[in-house]
Amino acid sequence: MARKAGDIESEVVSAALDIADAEGWGAVRLHRIADRIGLPLERIGARFRDVDAIADCWFARARTALLATAEAALADRTGPERLAIAIERWLDALEPHRRVTLQMLRAKLYPSHPQHWVPLVFSLSRLVHDILDVARLDGDGRRRQAQEVTLTLVMLATLAQWARDRSEGAERTRAGLRRRLRRAVLQDA
Repeated sequence: MARKAGDIESEVVSAALDIADAEGWGAVRLHRIADRIGLPLERIGARFRDVDAIADCWFARARTALLATAEAALADRTGPERLAIAIERWLDALEPHRRVTLQMLRAKLYPSHPQHWVPLVFSLSRLVHDILDVARLDGDGRRRQAQEVTLTLVMLATLAQWARDRSEGAERTRAGLRRRLRRAVLQDA
């Protein structure tokens, strides 16, 4: 039976994560994935231009988890609480492969890979917009701009803390996130 495109995508991402969990993100190569899942390299290359595209697919999975945040989980909560729930949902989706996720981000920031820097900025911007949408924070004009800038800074600080956090369930990161959000000017519109 022929594999469906969605199945191939899932298999490729899973195989890449398996290789990276064992050997690090730097060891992931399209030919190794092809050998692991028994597909011709050309089939994988038709969907993924390189391993960075696989990383993008991994982050897209986390975005899907974020967007699937149940509205009931947000009901009767303040804006900062809704934002915390949304961000935690995104981090929870990445948590099973945190070490590899951080390696992916470092690879995107590698000095000799400037072709990844600008797309990374746009990806962060889209993530911030998604979080604001999930948290149901509206705003327009200068208010929206302030929300975006503030939340971007909160996200960068939270990611930096998450990268170093060894506490159970990333509790230090969660506490730091909630503290930053309480201080931020990100109220309901």
